[in-house]
Amino acid sequence: MDFLTTFEGVEEVDKALLTTKDKFLVRVALYSLRSLKKIAQESGQAIEDIAPQQVLAWVEQDESISPGVEDKEAFQMFFTQLVMSSLKPLQKIATDEESGAIANLTTAQVIQWFEKDAKLRLEQSGNPGS
Repeated sequence: MDFLTTFEGVEEVDKALLTTKDKFLVRVALYSLRSLKKIAQESGQAIEDIAPQQVLAWVEQDESISPGVEDKEAFQMFFTQLVMSSLKPLQKIATDEESGAIANLTTAQVIQWFEKDAKLRLEQSGNPGS
């Protein structure tokens, strides 16, 4: 499975006005969003209703997610937790961006939300304008 296209993963995220840490978080959110959309499509349910067991089952069945990984079970648990932990910020983005549902989010909306969030954090820390 391709988690991000070159355009999404490199060009769009790299030109965002974000720290390296925030760019990493954007990529994780986008990887998770793509995974959750695929799971939702296959299961016929809303992303918001996906359970950790469904993510784990999906990861277990898709060998392309963990090629060359020695401890597949540990990786599958890690990946499942990573995807599930992204649900909270994705829900916040969907609410803030008024897209209605996580499934309606676009790459641009996710990146823009992280940029707004980073700017807000910077202003709250007393360093506006950077």
